[in-house]
Amino acid sequence: MQQQTMVVAIDGPAGSGKSSVSKAVARRLGFGILDTGAAYRALAWSVLDAGLDPEDAGAVIAHLPAFALDLGTDNTGAIVHVGRVDVTAAIREPRISAVVSAIARVPEVRRELIARFRVIAADAPQAGIVIEGRDITTVVAPDAPVRILLTADEEVRIARRTAELVGSSADGAGEQLRRRDRADAQVVDFMTAAEGVTTVDSTHLDFEQTVDAVIDVIDALGGRGFRAGGASDQNAAEAPTEQGAAR
Repeated sequence: MQQQTMVVAIDGPAGSGKSSVSKAVARRLGFGILDTGAAYRALAWSVLDAGLDPEDAGAVIAHLPAFALDLGTDNTGAIVHVGRVDVTAAIREPRISAVVSAIARVPEVRRELIARFRVIAADAPQAGIVIEGRDITTVVAPDAPVRILLTADEEVRIARRTAELVGSSADGAGEQLRRRDRADAQVVDFMTAAEGVTTVDSTHLDFEQTVDAVIDVIDALGGRGFRAGGASDQNAAEAPTEQGAAR
């Protein structure tokens, strides 16, 4: 990937805090945010909207040319469109969560979306961009100057995921997380840091401590000079906050 911006690549397993931590880091540094998982979810939504079977890899692949994705990078709330439809909220529905892994593990799907991610990152208007997902440090942005594996013990990840949910959804959070890990492990080793990737283990850190730890890594690897408008950690007070442990 051509480095026109400061690229920060963050990956890790479900419940590790990738999304919430990445968004907070991007806001504090004035960077853009690229949520690659949202793209796979948007494709799942598009497949279902077209009346296709998400388990039918051939049908999903054939649908790719019609998949008109517009994925924003605004760190205050990136909007996701498929065509003219705002699917930002819809892609978080349980029906999407139930099928997205089947779509995401199709090699042709991954190749197509990875190509799109690289274009989005290269065209981002911000001085830096945080790209988060499952295989960002090794496949999407292997040449990024900052690559971080954000992880935590399985029990901690399950507890965090359960705390996010309510009712019957919370009851099955543990098994859903394990199932997601098993499915994703078929296409990417997201639990082992590749050479040159820095591991941040948030098992014993709360949310703000995890954000601080990630920013420390970015600064140590040359990111400080890319902060928008001289942004500093004090800017966190002006941005939306996320409470509790990293999730």
